Amino acid sequence: MGVVIVIGAIIGSIILANFMYLQYQTNFIETTAGEAVMVGPVEYVITFEGTHEGSKEVMPENTFVKIGISAKNTSDEKTLLSGGQFYIVDQKNQNHKAVFGEFSSKDLWLEWLEPNKPIEVSTQFDIPFDEEIIYKIIIRSQKEQSTTDTASVCLINC
Repeated sequence: MGVVIVIGAIIGSIILANFMYLQYQTNFIETTAGEAVMVGPVEYVITFEGTHEGSKEVMPENTFVKIGISAKNTSDEKTLLSGGQFYIVDQKNQNHKAVFGEFSSKDLWLEWLEPNKPIEVSTQFDIPFDEEIIYKIIIRSQKEQSTTDTASVCLINC
């Protein structure tokens, strides 16, 4: 009888572990630039805006790659949008964080997204840019959004 209880406890713990694993496993969503993608309660459209050499105050080590971000909060509560949610991934699978500066009036720092009110912002990444390489933008949700969604948006050369 004791063996049956031990085997039952082992099977029960395996089932519970699998349930928890599946509950918190990252949900990867892949799309291309210009297409809408939902990450948590926010719908994003990412576009390639080109490259630039910065400003007098902020100069890149390499080249700034600029993206446009259209974001719409589809929930009933306001939520935060920040430049730290976005990464660019190069052909070597290296992540590069967004660079903050006042390059235009649409530069993203921290924005509160009101329910059903879309905004358009931009951010840039300092990378050794090559027109022939495939670049992807990774969008991660904010912790407060309680989601495991992560989007991968093919930016150029898809």
